[in-house]
Amino acid sequence: MAAITTETIKELREKTGAGVMDCRRALEQAGGDLDKAVQLLHTQGLERQEKKSGRVARQGVIDAYLHAGGRIGVMVELNCETDFVARDDGFRSLAHELAMQVAWTAPEFVAPEDAPADMPEDEKRQKVLLLQPFIKNDRQTIQQLIIERTARFGENVRVRRFVRFEPTRPRPSPRADCATAASSSSSAARRSWTRPATASSRRPSSAGSRPRSATSRSTSASRSGW
Repeated sequence: MAAITTETIKELREKTGAGVMDCRRALEQAGGDLDKAVQLLHTQGLERQEKKSGRVARQGVIDAYLHAGGRIGVMVELNCETDFVARDDGFRSLAHELAMQVAWTAPEFVAPEDAPADMPEDEKRQKVLLLQPFIKNDRQTIQQLIIERTARFGENVRVRRFVRFEPTRPRPSPRADCATAASSSSSAARRSWTRPATASSRRPSSAGSRPRSATSRSTSASRSGW
């Protein structure tokens, strides 16, 4: 069994955010192995989170994040049980990192139960926020990140909702497409139709006036220009 030093406990705390006594107990159970202690704390965190999931989380923060020079905007609501935790810098930092995650990965659902039941697992890992790999550590899911960061609070912490904004080019409605097509067909039909030439139309016109056929062609060209 490796010696459990203050430095080892501190390193484990930095990795997991767990309390000093929790880190010491995890290291003792893991025989001083840091990686095993991390895994043990993660398992314990899941169990605690399951027990706390039924508790009401009405406090929290809303974090807003702009990405790519303002072309992408995100708002995330992260809830907790008390306003004391809601004011904690670590809690607010977590909300901001979740907003960055949404901006970068564009998920569609918060939790697995929000996604369609028949959605394939691979697709869920892409579209469900809690199942996505964390953009700063792809070996850790967002759910694991939340558990680690909030273990020291002892409260039910959950992502309630998010919204992501990104400008898109508007698409014309089918009605507008039909109207445009009908207008084009009508203009083409008018241009293709010509009145049969008559003897009177071949005569030179009087001064100051134009042949009728020339006037008709000029009007059609103006409409096409618009």
